Amino acid sequence: MRAVTLGPAGTYSHRAAGAVAGDVEFRESVTGIVEAVATGRADRGVIPIENSIEGSVTESLDALAEYEVGVVREIVTPIRHALLAQDGEFSTVASHSQALAQCREFLDREYPDADLEPVASTARGVELAREDPTVAAIGHPENSSNGTELRILAEDIQDRDSNATRFLVVAPPAERTAAGGKSSFIVYPSMNYPGLLLELLEAFADEDINLSRIESRPSGERLGDYLFHIDCEAGMYEGRTERAFERIESIAQKGWARWLGSYDTEHVLY
Repeated sequence: MRAVTLGPAGTYSHRAAGAVAGDVEFRESVTGIVEAVATGRADRGVIPIENSIEGSVTESLDALAEYEVGVVREIVTPIRHALLAQDGEFSTVASHSQALAQCREFLDREYPDADLEPVASTARGVELAREDPTVAAIGHPENSSNGTELRILAEDIQDRDSNATRFLVVAPPAERTAAGGKSSFIVYPSMNYPGLLLELLEAFADEDINLSRIESRPSGERLGDYLFHIDCEAGMYEGRTERAFERIESIAQKGWARWLGSYDTEHVLY
């Protein structure tokens, strides 16, 4: 099985993908990962969907809405950030925007004058640090010795010890399964009226289904038009989940509703 995830090698996504497949290839964007699965160029894609500090990864939400794929697994992994550089004399800290945000308090306190440079991935930041002594990176401590040696200037610099990221494993829609303790949906009502969101919520509440996440994103069709990403703690194998989804489809009859899949959560340490 071939999986694709955010590259280059050494990203947190790469580490999560190691729990999915032995053969891992890389893309520069989440959109590129989901597109590769949707077009049959990859068997699985591993994408970050939510971080416990910074919240949802909006590019992942938008890519799931744009392409027809299914979700077959959820991987939750702790995030350990370290500050890596050739030496202590640097002027720029380069990393993924989420990693920079997750270490904001540390950077403000210890390196208030450093320029923060968002790059495509934590591993790309490490590459820059290896190439340029004026650049430090934020990444997993093991990245310090994966190539040109870098010094570990500080470890566990994330603002919260509970920092963890949730990844979704995407697959072709035909490989979705109704088994699993959680389910994900995307709903595009294509209309707006008082009580619309309440109706969507009641579809689950009336079936005694707990929602673990609901989030709106712009539809891209027109200003003020939204779609909704919904995660619930029930599998589609349950009659109550089927009934809730049927109500959602009825509410969104002028738009569309999509069941992404039902799946279980796997905790991976690395």
